[in-house]
Amino acid sequence: MRLSKLFTHHPFFIRLLNWEYWNFSAVYGLIYPIFAWLCIRAGGKYFFTAANPTIANGGFLMEQKQDIYPLLPEAFYPAYFFVKAGTSVADIQQQIIQHQFRFPLIAKPVIGMQGKAVKKLESIDQLQQYASVCTVDYLIQELSPYKHEVGIFYYRMPDEANGQITGVVAKEPMTVVGDGVSSLYQLIMEVPRYILQIDALTQIYGQRMQQVLVKGEELILAPYGNHARGSKFVDWTERADEVMQKNIDAVCKQINGFYYGRLDVMYTDWDNLRNGKNFHIIELNGAGSDPTHMYDPKHSIFFAWREIIRHWMILWRISKINHQKGHPYMTLREGAAMFRSNAVHVKALDEIALKL
Repeated sequence: MRLSKLFTHHPFFIRLLNWEYWNFSAVYGLIYPIFAWLCIRAGGKYFFTAANPTIANGGFLMEQKQDIYPLLPEAFYPAYFFVKAGTSVADIQQQIIQHQFRFPLIAKPVIGMQGKAVKKLESIDQLQQYASVCTVDYLIQELSPYKHEVGIFYYRMPDEANGQITGVVAKEPMTVVGDGVSSLYQLIMEVPRYILQIDALTQIYGQRMQQVLVKGEELILAPYGNHARGSKFVDWTERADEVMQKNIDAVCKQINGFYYGRLDVMYTDWDNLRNGKNFHIIELNGAGSDPTHMYDPKHSIFFAWREIIRHWMILWRISKINHQKGHPYMTLREGAAMFRSNAVHVKALDEIALKL
């Protein structure tokens, strides 16, 4: 490695010098006392579970996707079916036929975490491989026909008529363009963000890493709009104008019991999305949602802390109002059990992801 790239292309320095790659404890550790204080104000309980009364744990952790999709207006999500872990491929194929699905399809665990173990399936062979290694229940879902992905952070006070968008983030998947000379591996190693994904990409592409792309050929390395899987997040909050606020609010108000969280949305035409038309909500995230527009590389850690705290305060206010209406907070004992279950589940997802 040339000396000039030591600090920009070495994984250690990439992570050290760019806070967006810091781990959870490093990002949240200094501001966590604020969250703890909000829990104390709630009587020593986890207040966030009252934020979205129709979603398990308020959507903080361990909520299941097959319980959330039915809350959405049917036109706004891709069709899916549930698969119990261990179901035979023959039975899954039968369901694919019954639902009139065609490859490619998306397989995703019913309890997700940062896109772990989510895989685009191109064929029966890939379905076979996924089914053989996935040890948790999952969904098979039609691939959304829309091309682009954004995250839209939304909230509505339970005692107010209208809600607001507080953040919009565009998700740019890892993409390389061939120059007719460099191998795929060399193209990847030119982009610091992609270097951090080199192990996963080597697992996916194998010998193809030595392939030379034709000049001008564009290759999307991973079709997942996930920061932990290499996507670049770009803050588009300024695009949430009055028209978009009104139309997204109208959709969200159709989701029973949803007051706080982030919608991960696929769309093709921005004006259609802005007008509340022709898009899919591929994920509805609740109380555990990050304001992901903070991950735009142009933002500092201080911006991120401000956004996290601002959203915690909104979450607290919503939860308090819902609690006054009779929706319970989670006790510390119940919360401890939830965190333990989540730790076990995340470990399982990590093990699955290594085999995919």
